[in-house]
Amino acid sequence: MPRPRADALRNRERIVGAAREMFVEFGPEVPLDEVARRAGVGNATVYRNFADRSVLIREVVCSVMDRTSERAEEALAEEADAFQALRRFVHAAADERIGALCPMLSGTFDKDHPDLDGSRRRLERQVEEVMERARAAGQLRTDIAVGDLLVALSQLTRPLPGSDCTDFDQFVHRHLQLFLDGLQTPARSELPGSAATLEDLRRPA
Repeated sequence: MPRPRADALRNRERIVGAAREMFVEFGPEVPLDEVARRAGVGNATVYRNFADRSVLIREVVCSVMDRTSERAEEALAEEADAFQALRRFVHAAADERIGALCPMLSGTFDKDHPDLDGSRRRLERQVEEVMERARAAGQLRTDIAVGDLLVALSQLTRPLPGSDCTDFDQFVHRHLQLFLDGLQTPARSELPGSAATLEDLRRPA
């Protein structure tokens, strides 16, 4: 098959980027016409690239997971201090709008799609490596897992849909820093329940 033109690839990236932002702000049911408007493309361009909403949601979730995995790899490669690598990753993941992963947990599309599965496994592997390094250094409490970290990230970086908080981003890194302080050892309290993995998050209620 012929390779897509450069302008077509740019349009696709703009659509995914706009959808990522709008899913965080308004939820995955945001009108696709609004996504097209924010991306600066026509409605037909959106539907030419993504047959329906579920395909676009899947692409956004894969994009967020892949970009977040890259931030974990960079933190591991460039930070000598284990907890600083974790801290850098968490703040970078927030900037990647990891709150857009929430649609993955909502059951609105095929969560077992091969693309999703590959991105999910890569993300879990990279985040676990960041956490394990901090854990082995005695800096990270031992009663949390990848799922705990990603749920907290999603919740702390995602404003309530339709809320009147128009400048939510100004609070995100402040609250993430408070959360990170709670991850360090020695732990000051015992957590209820058990550590959560990504598999736990996928199980039906």
